[in-house]
Amino acid sequence: MPAYVMDEPLAVRFVFPNGREWTAVLEGLPNPGLARDLAKGLAANAHPSGGIGAKNTAKAYAVALRKMVSALAEAGFTGRAPDLTRAALVRYWMASTYTRERETRMLLKGFDAVTGALRPEVRTYLTGNQIQAYRGTSPYKAYTDGEWERLETSCRAVVDDSWARHRRALELAAQGGEPSASAHHSPQDIAWLLLRDGPFPDRPVYRARTQGTKSTQWDLRRAVRQVRSDLFPHPVVQVAYSVLFGMYCGVVPDGIDDLGLDGLEWTGDATMLITYIKGRTARESSNLPARAVRLLERWLAYSAPLRNFTDAEIRGQLWISYTPKWYTTSGEFSPVVGPPLGTGRHRDLVKQLGLVDDAGKPFVIHRGRIRATYHERLARRGWTGRATIDPNHTARTEGDHYVTPTSPAQLDAVESIIEDGQADILRKALPPVVLSAGQAAQFAEDFPDEVKRLKLDATAIAELVGGERDVFTAACADQLAGVHGPAGQPCPARPWVCLLCPLSVFLPRHAANLLRLNAFFARQFRQMPTENFVRVFGPYADRLTSEILPKLSVEAKAKGEREVEDDDTDLPLRPEEATL
Repeated sequence: MPAYVMDEPLAVRFVFPNGREWTAVLEGLPNPGLARDLAKGLAANAHPSGGIGAKNTAKAYAVALRKMVSALAEAGFTGRAPDLTRAALVRYWMASTYTRERETRMLLKGFDAVTGALRPEVRTYLTGNQIQAYRGTSPYKAYTDGEWERLETSCRAVVDDSWARHRRALELAAQGGEPSASAHHSPQDIAWLLLRDGPFPDRPVYRARTQGTKSTQWDLRRAVRQVRSDLFPHPVVQVAYSVLFGMYCGVVPDGIDDLGLDGLEWTGDATMLITYIKGRTARESSNLPARAVRLLERWLAYSAPLRNFTDAEIRGQLWISYTPKWYTTSGEFSPVVGPPLGTGRHRDLVKQLGLVDDAGKPFVIHRGRIRATYHERLARRGWTGRATIDPNHTARTEGDHYVTPTSPAQLDAVESIIEDGQADILRKALPPVVLSAGQAAQFAEDFPDEVKRLKLDATAIAELVGGERDVFTAACADQLAGVHGPAGQPCPARPWVCLLCPLSVFLPRHAANLLRLNAFFARQFRQMPTENFVRVFGPYADRLTSEILPKLSVEAKAKGEREVEDDDTDLPLRPEEATL
């Protein structure tokens, strides 16, 4: 059962898709009857029947419930949910916010779905539009290159330093043994004892070995703290690992926090697939980049000694750390904790590293901005992955939140890219110029529009028809036009690009090379995934088979076929373009 109402004390117990549980305590509100009714609506909105599938979402709805009960009680309402009138709800929502109205509407809808006890006028009203207008949020602003590099360098330094100290502590433990009764314990013996018994400074084994003067006892405690901090990950170190992991892979923050050991799957010697729960959607998977895999591999080795002493509650979590100031809900001492719930540890990391932003102010680690920056940097490197970063987004939402230009220079650059792309689409839409032997002689007379489009004079027409302007698959009206490269420089385009170029003229003498290119496409189709082939060669192969080859005569194609072998021998290819 995803959620259920508890009576004593009044509370709603949630069981989330990732297996974790959380209880919303609703005791002590001024109108217990209304609170109980809305608690039923809160439980009815739990995943999968509703949209509450994560702890933070459940917290927000619980806060909305308490605020609504308190506000209505303050306004003089003492009844229960079936007694609510449209006028009372309108007064409350007029003084509320868009988010609060949406949440409380969902609570009332959930209650009515379970009981059917709301007044008909209220039920009808709930199906209408909200009173409060939605105010669009601003997209996350990506970090600048300088801020990103400082954050990555600083976190990397923490990770490398902690790993070096951890390895030294393991070496000390390998050299140590059971401490003697003396108060002067060596670092080797302390490391051996901590590695065997765990980071528990208050255990009797430590007190029994603490003898001598107070000064000696303090020295021993300091030595234990030092070795313990080297051997086991501190929360600030754990935060540095998780922040760096987010910078390396771009996974959503809640997915990183909730990642468990059961969500890691090795798919090769150096490749890993992670499976996590995204709060707004459901289970997702991601192939990790190589450096994220290496970082995760180091973290697993670094946290392994501490994991032997974890409580069953957090044993399966990926991110764990040691802190002597933590107590479980049952009141028992537990020095091993999972990922931090707030941003306090992030601020501790910033303070420890002395990180500042470009304005010289203390750096603010915002993991939503880290994800946005990760994808913004991918886009700048010419990333050609899936159509949207998040399959739950439309292309417009993706553009607004991840690749929105933030400066006049970026806006100008984006507009130039759009203009170039539109012009390129228009050029590719032009039909190809394919001439027979007879038409070549009457080119200037029979194709006046094409001559005008290609900007040809009599000399250029003679060179074009005579073969002096031939490239591999066609005759080119102007190789220095700069359509696919810098103007004034020879065209750098690959042979198949000519198939969609507006400057190309295809003649019977090109039939053999066109057929070689057609065979090359067939070989590439056999060895490439269909999606990749369509993206790389699809438009060119379609133009060749549907518009160019059908216009060549049967004799020209038959003559060309006699010269074609089904291999790459006569194709001007780069090594990486060759087929098997």
